[in-house]
Amino acid sequence: MNTGITTIAFDADDTLWVNEPYFQEAEQRFCGLLEDYLSQHAVSQELYKTEMQNLHLYGYGVKGFILCMIETIDRVSAGTAPLQLVNKAIALGQALLQYPIELLPGVTETLKCLKGRYRLVMATKGDLLDQERKLKKSGLEPFFHHIEIMSDKKKGDYEKLLKHLDCRPENFLMLGNSIKSDVLPVLELGGFAAHIPYQVTWTHERHDQTLKHARFVELKNISKVLEHLKSALVFRTETEKD
Repeated sequence: MNTGITTIAFDADDTLWVNEPYFQEAEQRFCGLLEDYLSQHAVSQELYKTEMQNLHLYGYGVKGFILCMIETIDRVSAGTAPLQLVNKAIALGQALLQYPIELLPGVTETLKCLKGRYRLVMATKGDLLDQERKLKKSGLEPFFHHIEIMSDKKKGDYEKLLKHLDCRPENFLMLGNSIKSDVLPVLELGGFAAHIPYQVTWTHERHDQTLKHARFVELKNISKVLEHLKSALVFRTETEKD
């Protein structure tokens, strides 16, 4: 990494707080609702198929997940499922929107150390209202100079973000749990990216190929970014500022 990083952006779901385990739990319960029609594994495949077909319409988030569950019920049951099943699927989605926020280890401490030394940004994708709710409940909002809730995380989306921040790619570092969304588009732009693996990853976000790049690093946890910035001579202490 170079010495010019001024802006550090953080993904939110499964980087700052727990998210995917809640979705996986809801999906397991949903698949159990349809076991009279298909095996749970087959239902899971059908749900994922529905999600991928509708991603360009609904985007990411709980509301799209609810609509996809309802559509999957209709298709798997050939339109014969009772309304009660639809109501149960909606209840699963509503429960997702009310989960408490569980911050991941080291998040608060890391943000405290970086604030004031770098311009901190939260850059996440998903449903606007849900992500705003999670951010508010997390207590992390005061750490961030800017909040960006994106419809997607592709090269063009990051270009818009950097333009808004008036930040050059070589001065930008993105941290997140998804190689596909948080790393590859940023590297393509000429920025820096750090991958912080999480214990579970949504199938759509998986990237199984080994990645080697001069502007990329994989970190064991979010706290390791402090050590990495120090070793890269871009962690500016108060003494250095003076």
